[in-house]
Amino acid sequence: MTEPLVVRGRLVQPSAVVDDGVVVASGGRVTFAGSMAEAAAAGLGPDVDRVPPAPGTYVLPGLVDLHNHGGGGASFPDAGSADEAMAGVLEHRRHGTTTLLASLVTAQPDVLLRRAAVLAELATAGEIEGIHAEGPFLSHRRRGAHNPADLQEGSVDLVRDLVRAARGSLRTMTVAPEVPGVTGPGGVAEALTAAGVLPSLGHTDGSTEQAEALIEQVTAALAGGTRGPMTATHLFNGMRPLHHRVPGPIAACLAAAARGDMVVELIGDGVHLDAATVRSVFGMVGADHVALVTDAMAAAGVADGRYELGPMSVEVREGVARVVTEAQAAPEEGPIAGGTAHLVDVVRCAVRGGVPLVDAVRSATVVPAGVLGLAGEVGTLVPGARADVLVTDADLRPVRVLRHGVDVAVGSDAVDIDVAGA
Repeated sequence: MTEPLVVRGRLVQPSAVVDDGVVVASGGRVTFAGSMAEAAAAGLGPDVDRVPPAPGTYVLPGLVDLHNHGGGGASFPDAGSADEAMAGVLEHRRHGTTTLLASLVTAQPDVLLRRAAVLAELATAGEIEGIHAEGPFLSHRRRGAHNPADLQEGSVDLVRDLVRAARGSLRTMTVAPEVPGVTGPGGVAEALTAAGVLPSLGHTDGSTEQAEALIEQVTAALAGGTRGPMTATHLFNGMRPLHHRVPGPIAACLAAAARGDMVVELIGDGVHLDAATVRSVFGMVGADHVALVTDAMAAAGVADGRYELGPMSVEVREGVARVVTEAQAAPEEGPIAGGTAHLVDVVRCAVRGGVPLVDAVRSATVVPAGVLGLAGEVGTLVPGARADVLVTDADLRPVRVLRHGVDVAVGSDAVDIDVAGA
């Protein structure tokens, strides 16, 4: 009989850290998670005693990333085959992200459909949880790294074509509420929720009222379901800034998150947001309404240089990715074009910036899993959950990764980010 898998260390649970904790798994599922004393009381002494204490390590659930465009040199929006895209999946998996959505960017409809079909192969194989479509129904003014020529008004026909191409694996789609055809009866938001896809509010120059209208419509449509709430795509980035006389969409998103109608994504990598902003949002809405994300692109885990993000050229310098256009005088003037960190790096950055460890971990595990309707399955270490485990050193750098209870080769190229104010 095969011995159960045992992992020991400082166990990070949703509300506390167990100093001498242990996770036991068998058949790819967690059978026990708790303190050594609890394990002994449960009769697990012979199994767990053989594993020495590991006070210098943390044991976390496998991380869950809702917004990821690639890594390791592979770009999901540009992958022509499942094998190409898989290189990006593995780059993040070996750094502890055991569940992720592969994100597309705005492109011509035929390109979107082809890329969705490619990524659907990975979803069917269980390598990714599904697909996130970022665009093309976005604000021209707040488009960020999205190609302006490919932006368009809301199209229910394109939504339906994309759902078909993704073969049931389209999970979320970023939309701007002010774009014609997005909100209201017969619009994109209605078509998405009817197809089981979560609308995500983002890349918007809309007003507070326009954002509120979309949030209200989606919240009503999701009532009583097992997925959600809806999300805000990388709050603050790609949005009209918050102003006390013209509050815009950010005010509506914060209010919705505070009352439980929204989960706000934060790219807490030290580049997209100041540490104080991340810390303040956690304080305002609570960790249960925040999802830490990477918005990673192909350069995550590899060297600076020139990359492609869909139809846009991107220059990465000192780990910061920016769009390159003929009009700009220097690469540092272009808009930020995604992240280059892994999700464990974002967690570390948030903690260094003042977010409590248990809160940062919860927002990278339990919360995004709940958005996907996977509560109790991934992003948690409880009996019956998938045995996805991330073991880190005391500085939250990966030393071991398990997915389905099987060891994954661990990456050591963690991104060390300087955090303002940390």
